[in-house]
Amino acid sequence: MEGSDLQGIGRADIDDVIEYVHVPTARLPAYLSLYDRYLRQRWNVNELDFTVDKADWAERMTGDSRNSFLSIASGFHHGERQVAVELAPLLFGAPEDYKIFLTSHLEDEARHTVFFDRFYREVVGLEGDGIMDVLDASWPYIQETFVGPFGLLAYLTDDLRRDPWNKHLQMKYATTYIIWIEGVLALSVMKITLNYARDFRVLPGFYTGFTATCRDEARHVQGGLRFIRDLLAENPGYVQDLHDTLRTLLTMSAARSSYIYYEPLGWSEERVTELFMNQLHRKLGMVGVTLPADMEDMVSSVKPTLAGG
Repeated sequence: MEGSDLQGIGRADIDDVIEYVHVPTARLPAYLSLYDRYLRQRWNVNELDFTVDKADWAERMTGDSRNSFLSIASGFHHGERQVAVELAPLLFGAPEDYKIFLTSHLEDEARHTVFFDRFYREVVGLEGDGIMDVLDASWPYIQETFVGPFGLLAYLTDDLRRDPWNKHLQMKYATTYIIWIEGVLALSVMKITLNYARDFRVLPGFYTGFTATCRDEARHVQGGLRFIRDLLAENPGYVQDLHDTLRTLLTMSAARSSYIYYEPLGWSEERVTELFMNQLHRKLGMVGVTLPADMEDMVSSVKPTLAGG
């Protein structure tokens, strides 16, 4: 998996790829090591073949499974575009080696956006002259609470643009982008949709491309967690910014006015909530952070509306 090409990564088990993210705190890779890994793991989105996926979508998936799939995957479709356009301010005040690695995120997120654009056009059948047209066409599938974390990221992006060396803002931004959006939401979307594709033996082009996307996100999460770990080592007081940001995100995620039916994809809401909690605790453990008791209660009441980036 470490050096697999696109064909090889399509044979990987998604559970192994997600586990690939999690390493002990002391073993989080150096930024330039992650950049080297990026150079070896780049893939061409135009090499994917969605011919079988199109037939599976029309003939083998039920209407309920298609609707559930779109309700989950559309958050990722929009999330990829969102993080691609909001990453730049983090580069301004980041450590020099991290800046180099962050440039790879821009290409990765753009590639992922094109991947979803191709899937929605060629498999789902959405139409449009450009990227934004297809994003607009998939917007009706977006859940309301998608707006919360990505709206917060937009505000933090603007704050960081104005004051890029403010480490309190850096911690808040990294908590939102790395821990919550990529470390919890994105990896949860990947596990649910790719487990479905694997278990029901459908959507091989999607499985290959999204598994390759997961491997890309593993690099992002490891680099971001190293950044958070180093900020905390410099000043343990920054944990308050991390806690405050997570408290805001958890508050937004506890409210919901619509329901995603996970059952057609082989999941239940309880199992998805457990997945959320596990992903969050594992990421926090990688940077040596625990949650106060009141926040643990908030985690258990999260309503799992999925997105990613």
